[in-house]
Amino acid sequence: MEDQEEAKLERFLQWLQVNRVELRGCKIKYCGPNKGFGIFSSKNNNGDSPGIPLVVPLDLAITPMRVLQDPLLGLKCRAMFEEGEVDDRFLMILFLTVERLRKNSSWKPYLDILPTTFGNPLWFTDDELLELKGTTLYRATELQKRRLRSLYDDKVKDFVKELLLLDGESEGEAQFEDFLWANSIFWTRALNIPFPHSYVFPEVQEGQENCFLCLNKDSGPPTNQSCGGVSIHDKSVQSCHSCEVERKTDEASSTSVQEQIIWVEGLVPGIDFCNHDLKAAATWEVDGTGLTTGVPLSMYLLSADQSTSQIEKEICISYGNKGNEELLYLYGFVINENPDDYLMVHYPVEAFQSVPFADNKAQLLETQKAEMRCLLPRSLLDHGFFSSHSQKDEDNNKRRSGLVCNYSWSGLRKMPSYLDKLVFPEEFLITLRTIAMREDELLQVSSLLEELVGSGEERQPSNTEVQAAVWESCGDSGALQLLIDLLNMKMLELEEGSGTEESDSELVEKAHIMEMPEKYIRGTDSVDQERIMSRNKWASIVYRRGQKQLTRLFLKEAEHALQLCLSEQN
Repeated sequence: MEDQEEAKLERFLQWLQVNRVELRGCKIKYCGPNKGFGIFSSKNNNGDSPGIPLVVPLDLAITPMRVLQDPLLGLKCRAMFEEGEVDDRFLMILFLTVERLRKNSSWKPYLDILPTTFGNPLWFTDDELLELKGTTLYRATELQKRRLRSLYDDKVKDFVKELLLLDGESEGEAQFEDFLWANSIFWTRALNIPFPHSYVFPEVQEGQENCFLCLNKDSGPPTNQSCGGVSIHDKSVQSCHSCEVERKTDEASSTSVQEQIIWVEGLVPGIDFCNHDLKAAATWEVDGTGLTTGVPLSMYLLSADQSTSQIEKEICISYGNKGNEELLYLYGFVINENPDDYLMVHYPVEAFQSVPFADNKAQLLETQKAEMRCLLPRSLLDHGFFSSHSQKDEDNNKRRSGLVCNYSWSGLRKMPSYLDKLVFPEEFLITLRTIAMREDELLQVSSLLEELVGSGEERQPSNTEVQAAVWESCGDSGALQLLIDLLNMKMLELEEGSGTEESDSELVEKAHIMEMPEKYIRGTDSVDQERIMSRNKWASIVYRRGQKQLTRLFLKEAEHALQLCLSEQN
């Protein structure tokens, strides 16, 4: 196996050299079946650019612009793109699908060295996927699989076959696995690249840029290699969104087109072999002029330690501060005891339909711009009732205190003593207060707002005024009880079929991770069979254990807040 990988690597290194990629102070090495290839430091022979181990011309990047200019795909892709049938990300996934099937593809040395299987849930076996039952990822994966299958049937299969026929590949035909592979390659390896404006829009007349390429602004998850497809917590992973683009200028007052930067997602062969580490040893930058690297219009790795690098040390970059939910969904790995973990809590839309006075409450929610779901990062617990941190979040305290002081214009409700320790986002508590209101409280809200703005239609109450009236009428007790119910329901879903957090911890601690195909493990007497598990299963258990832990901790916070709230009659 390693001999085959080394042969692929040798062909890839020759391909990089032909395409003017410079490995100045690094080498690419095979790290085993689970990690694939990585970049490691080596002796730097280029004294003119210390701390720059790798330089890649931007011309080698796979971007939407490249696809639209491709001799084989360009014409047909441009027609679909201009009609709005596909977007930027889909173009690149389609390109990868086609190039993988072309026998004489100029990209073959690069594509051959890329992984063929992945650790994200789209590639799980049925048994492995069951380990996610009760988590947000389980439903997101099922929805994404259906979405990708539909996309393949409706747009990809016949289109790829037609392109391959044009290329002389009479027997070429894409299978769903080819498309799934291309989708996973994109989402696990794409970077946001700050291209110079003139590179994206070469010699385009002002006002005609959209004729060349329509790049839309998207706020997706940071790196942001957004998750690929459905919706995890509806912030969620969106497959085939338009690429994240943002224009910036070196100076706010500058109007020069040449100084503008356009962020475009793309794959950069070479740099995309950097693995993730929370303490990244390198970052990547773009050199538009060549002053830094000597190579104009290039992307380069910049070592965090500018001094002589330790030989054979892996050069990692950070994929961003991501929880295990996002790491597993996007990249196929998790971090044990991840400090950036988060919990998603939502009020089910279908349950809202049966809430008393749902129509009236829906209007109030809309006015307040309320959120039906919220993300609860682990870091919020640092400022909660049971935090081990002694330092208070002064800014948060002042914000909350000022907020509630403004709410009680009648003085009937006192400012709660627990505000500086309440970890739950106000935007979500607004929603829960509104949903939990009784009929008499709903009538009181109407009365307070009528008193404030009059019974006529002189003006509509602002969202702040409605929030104040809701809090004045019902306080926090109903919202906190509803939050406790939601967290208890989430815990039941997480524990159903997989047991408690303690049972997950025991599985993780005693597990022997399978580092080779299961068929080679079965029958061995050297390890307890019950403790052998695939890396995918292990990652799923680590992720769901983290979700149970966060649910338990946030439930404890909510229950204590409710006790204080009731004691203060809030």
